[in-house]
Amino acid sequence: MAKKQYPLRVDPLLWEAVERWAADELRSVNGQMEYIIRDSLKRAGRLPKQLPPSRTNSRRGE
Repeated sequence: MAKKQYPLRVDPLLWEAVERWAADELRSVNGQMEYIIRDSLKRAGRLPKQLPPSRTNSRRGE
């Protein structure tokens, strides 16, 4: 299944913070955004049960 593409407008300072976080976690910015969304959905109890596990759930190399 192909991933859905979605244009996202983000405040430049917010984007820079995500870029730094992604670099710290050895992820792409796209992978970091997916991680943040997935984690937020999980915490809110809204993560779909049929959603496959993500490769972005843990840091690369761990």
